[in-house]
Amino acid sequence: MIYKFDEPVNRRETFATKLERLPKGAPEDALSLWIADMDFPCAEPIIRALHERVDKKIFGYTLYDMDECKSVVTDWFQKRYGWEEKAENLFFCPGIVTAYALLLQLLTKEGDSVVLQRPIYYPFTIKARSNGRETVDNPLIYENGRYRMDYEDLDKKMADPANKVLVLCSPHNPAGRVWTAEELKKVVEICKKYDKWIICDEIHCDLVRKGVTFTPILKAAPEYADRIVVCTAPSKSFNLAGMKTSNIVIHNKELQEAWKDLADMKLAVAGPSPLGLTAMIAAYREGEEWLEQVNAYIDGNFAYVDGFLKEHLPKAYLVPSEGTYLAWIDFNGYVHGDAEKLEGLMQKQAKVALDEGYIFGENGRGFERINLAAPRSVIEDCMERIASAFADEA
Repeated sequence: MIYKFDEPVNRRETFATKLERLPKGAPEDALSLWIADMDFPCAEPIIRALHERVDKKIFGYTLYDMDECKSVVTDWFQKRYGWEEKAENLFFCPGIVTAYALLLQLLTKEGDSVVLQRPIYYPFTIKARSNGRETVDNPLIYENGRYRMDYEDLDKKMADPANKVLVLCSPHNPAGRVWTAEELKKVVEICKKYDKWIICDEIHCDLVRKGVTFTPILKAAPEYADRIVVCTAPSKSFNLAGMKTSNIVIHNKELQEAWKDLADMKLAVAGPSPLGLTAMIAAYREGEEWLEQVNAYIDGNFAYVDGFLKEHLPKAYLVPSEGTYLAWIDFNGYVHGDAEKLEGLMQKQAKVALDEGYIFGENGRGFERINLAAPRSVIEDCMERIASAFADEA
């Protein structure tokens, strides 16, 4: 089936967060490209499966711990990445941020610290602090327009007894890096040296640029599986964020029992919705064709933005994307670290609602994150608005 992603979809009257809760300061008529969900219709097999499920007319309590459910997840891991995983190591959670908050409760106590590689997905900072945990920065090195990890600094941070967990974003949001097997192994070697936990967010793993290979951390370093928790979901890959279905991979048997006690017995977040489960199964069974086409379309959007900036805003720079559908653009050639000025230009003059770079960490000042999972006409409108706002900037 050939999918067409050029036609805009009206998301009004669906209570869409992307439209109904714009970033603070953005005008109501701003073009919204901030939160990370797609403006593309879901794959037809998913829509069909949901219709069939609705026709069954009953939406009662639903089980995740079923062979049919878990096998579609492990089969996907194997097919896409050659990653062999056992069904017994999969655990349901409504979302990866929820899973992260639960894991903070299980792996740390109040006053402990987690290590973050900023600029990084901002809920990792917010949820750590709201749970009484400290955050310690192992900042990525931005050099020659590309990001890399600072292993020497990471070693120092993980050597500190107060720092209990490393949060690894792979692919990295917002920097767009898809870490290589060698890079992942270096991270694991450091954490293994100090017997530290790794929480690895792999939610964007299926969304990579043409020619880029994603390596799951548990495939790169299976020998350290007992200290790694991997958070995965079909939500970004198949535009199912609102379906609230994530798959958390836990190998450590003690942590598995602790997870079940907290998630199920104490907090009762262990059961999926019937439609969420239906959507996930259909996505992993029949959604690959759609995924390949959407990745190609997003590749085209990145190429368009890169060309537009070079022609119209030559002092701005699109950090090369290896994964995710989130453009990370450096506007410091115009604003020189003045994040407030940049925010004003985007919101008041361009009238676009984006994720400001500083919310990902201080080293994100002067950057913007733009969601490119939208029809090309929408991306063109966004870039033209931005260029107009910068017309008077030297």
